[in-house]
Amino acid sequence: MEINRPRDLAGVFDALDSSPDSLLLAGGTDAMVLVNAGVLRPEHVISLRRVSELKRWSDGFIGSCVTYARLEHSDIAALAELSRTVGSPQIRAAGTLGGNLGTASPAGDALPFLAAVDASVELASRAGSRMMAWDDFLTGPKRNALESGEVILGAHLPADMPSRTAFAKIGVRQAMVISIASVCVTRSEAGAVTVAMGAVGPTVLRARRAEEMISAERAPTEAALDEFQRLVSEEAQPITDHRSTEEYRKMAVGVLARRALGRCMG
Repeated sequence: MEINRPRDLAGVFDALDSSPDSLLLAGGTDAMVLVNAGVLRPEHVISLRRVSELKRWSDGFIGSCVTYARLEHSDIAALAELSRTVGSPQIRAAGTLGGNLGTASPAGDALPFLAAVDASVELASRAGSRMMAWDDFLTGPKRNALESGEVILGAHLPADMPSRTAFAKIGVRQAMVISIASVCVTRSEAGAVTVAMGAVGPTVLRARRAEEMISAERAPTEAALDEFQRLVSEEAQPITDHRSTEEYRKMAVGVLARRALGRCMG
């Protein structure tokens, strides 16, 4: 295995020119599991963790190599909450937002947040950069729109970020857990609600019908919240696998969304 450790984007593009099939490695918290299991055997690896351009973090931009340990301190409630649920302190010190985007797993903890706030993903290549909406970039289970020669630069958040956000997930234990179901809920001052669901579909999903219904309720009653929960569950598209059943995931994601909405309204 040949490993290249560039310190800037120009070095990344040079390495990609030499070995276009290289594995782009950020924290390695997903990829190294596959390497250790013998499932993944890359001949060329480009480590991104020293690339300064990918570590930038401002109010409206999160670089792809910003770690969850840094994001734990975000002023955005949901972003801080989801970051604290990622693995152990050691995993959070290595794992990155870009890793979630690159892996494109439906269970990626950062992806419901990006979907709920309608973030855009910026991709860079030697030819320049391009922006993609989150739902254009995430094309399916563990699939994305990254092309040969490109690297994920980071995610752009909208200028009109919702004032209240909340993240919740459920798994087989309380710590270091892969999601069985997760949600990110946002609510603006005007009452507009968004709901993004993770681990309950082929990729991250937005519960559009539930959003429309509850956004029309300025002061939701218990009956309205019941309907909101039902619609979220109905819009989920989970499967049964070794972690959970389809039925449980549908039920759980509705409960999680209702609780997260409650925190946004509190």
